Amino acid sequence: MRLRLAWAVVCSLVVALVFAAGSLAASTGGVIATEPAPAASTPKPALHLDPVTSRSASLTYKGPVYERTAAGQLVPYQPAPPITGAAAITGMAASATGGSVAESTAPSPSTTPSPSTTSTATAPIGPTPRPELLVPGTLARYVNGLAAAPMSAPLAIQEIIWAGNELIGLPYIYGGGHASFVSPGYDCSGTVSFALHGAGLLSTPMDSSEFMVSDSHGVGRWVAIFSNPEHAYMTVAGLRLDTSSADDPSNQQGPRWRPLRPANSGFTVRHPLGL
Repeated sequence: MRLRLAWAVVCSLVVALVFAAGSLAASTGGVIATEPAPAASTPKPALHLDPVTSRSASLTYKGPVYERTAAGQLVPYQPAPPITGAAAITGMAASATGGSVAESTAPSPSTTPSPSTTSTATAPIGPTPRPELLVPGTLARYVNGLAAAPMSAPLAIQEIIWAGNELIGLPYIYGGGHASFVSPGYDCSGTVSFALHGAGLLSTPMDSSEFMVSDSHGVGRWVAIFSNPEHAYMTVAGLRLDTSSADDPSNQQGPRWRPLRPANSGFTVRHPLGL
């Protein structure tokens, strides 16, 4: 009798547990409620860093190019016909790091035509306004001797690029661009200073040693400034603004846009805050 009573109690408990589990499952969408799993953390988007090195020195670009007019409109870019027989002031001797003092100011024949936008037969005597070129995407492109700014870049980046274009064709002059942003020629840090000033990011020219301790550490989203006590240059959205012809197959001297280098060892890296 006691065994039957005990068995009946056990069966009742089992039935009650099964019924309770079924009710709980129904209230949680058809499965037995368990301890909730921790929510997966939302992945953070990767930080887009400005490219600073490249295995290739090619600057070839065949995509669409636009020009911003004075009214702010974008129109397809129509380059002017190339000027043949142009002369440029190339008598400025520069070392592999762009740090040597100019030995002569006499003009010598140029082996490379000036950018197609140059309207005179001689090299400019100071910064020269150029077309404000734009290309789709996030990378700057080399177009007919000028840099075209990426449409997806902040305005400050576009202005840096357009300012750098104004120096193309000018000679390397030691100390050029330091007494004033306007100069007949520029040295390495004077070139970087002028480009940053064009975007309103610098009010006074700086030398290469000053760039080593300016702004923010490391590579930025769009700009990286490389400097040591003897030389300075910068990369902007995938192009390099430099007076040195190192790693540049064209071997042209003076400030201009060049391919990225395969390495940038020996330089402190900084970038404007937020860029």
